[in-house]
Amino acid sequence: MCHAILRDANLYTFLFQIDRDLAAEARAAGCLCGGVLHSARYPRKPRGGPRGLGPEYERRLSFCCAKEGCRRRTTPPSVRFLGPRVYHGAVVVLVSAMEGGVTVKRAERLRDSLGVSLRTLKRWRKWWREVLMASLFWKQAMGHFVPPVDVAMFPGSLFERFMGSDVPDRLVRLLRFLSPLTTRSLEAG
Repeated sequence: MCHAILRDANLYTFLFQIDRDLAAEARAAGCLCGGVLHSARYPRKPRGGPRGLGPEYERRLSFCCAKEGCRRRTTPPSVRFLGPRVYHGAVVVLVSAMEGGVTVKRAERLRDSLGVSLRTLKRWRKWWREVLMASLFWKQAMGHFVPPVDVAMFPGSLFERFMGSDVPDRLVRLLRFLSPLTTRSLEAG
């Protein structure tokens, strides 16, 4: 089921629309100095999603202040990318949250279908369970979950807390929750 969702181009189109809305809000707010923000997208080469997403998916939406002397970059939160990770945010979340963990057989299937190596899976697990847990973002956010999220089953236990009509809806809700991590100010590792 996870593979089918991660190959659904409609999911990625919807995530791009959310990112465009987040970018429009950031642009409308302007720079902290009061300057106007101009587009300053930068390239990304995300892995793990369906083929043929289009060139817009290879760019991270970002802005640069037009005011001379400032030129501050403003990068809005994203639901498509999870910080600096190479894989699509949806891939990192769903693969990491698989029930039953990663067995050798699952790791082989993930490598064949999404190009995710066992080493990468271990790195993601460490990020979820150590780096994210120690971040200011999580320390502030964990109080919103009553009862507390079961950290022994993280991130699957976090995914389970997001209600929705189906798995893609829950995934989008979780990606929105995590989107503050995609900016430099709150990035967790």
